[in-house]
Amino acid sequence: MKSFVREALITILAALVFFLGLQATIQSSVVLGSSMEPSFETGQRLIANKIIYRFDDVKRGDVVILHPPSNLSVDYIKRVIALPGETVEIKDGFVYINGKPLSEPYVLDPPRYTMKQLEVPKGYCFVLGDNRDNSNDSHIWGPLPRDNIIGKVWLSIWPPDDWDFVRHSCP
Repeated sequence: MKSFVREALITILAALVFFLGLQATIQSSVVLGSSMEPSFETGQRLIANKIIYRFDDVKRGDVVILHPPSNLSVDYIKRVIALPGETVEIKDGFVYINGKPLSEPYVLDPPRYTMKQLEVPKGYCFVLGDNRDNSNDSHIWGPLPRDNIIGKVWLSIWPPDDWDFVRHSCP
């Protein structure tokens, strides 16, 4: 009986350590709304790597889960467009980084709005939804503090037809 209790406690402890390890390293999120169409659709479930940015820098094109500056209790999914020290401007249906138009094959439709040039400060990045005209993102609330990024989207797991690694692209 004593060995059974000991084995049960070891099993429970191992399961708890495994669970806490997963909680610290990955996060599951559900896409809500159309801001990332056509790349991601409402109801799609994604897995994000929460520790990657401890070892690597955020890169242009990364799809990330974040807390918007106006509401730290919700999660958004957006694409990193500009990095610290870069200038970003939106005009004539294009996003310009350091004065050069950004090639964005993932965008649903070009933006119909304009945004004056701004420089992304140190410790921040600039994020946009792929569905430019239907996205609450940096073109509305400005550069995103780097600390608001939860993790890099890594895997799409639902629906089953969309099971795949997430492609991060942006020249």
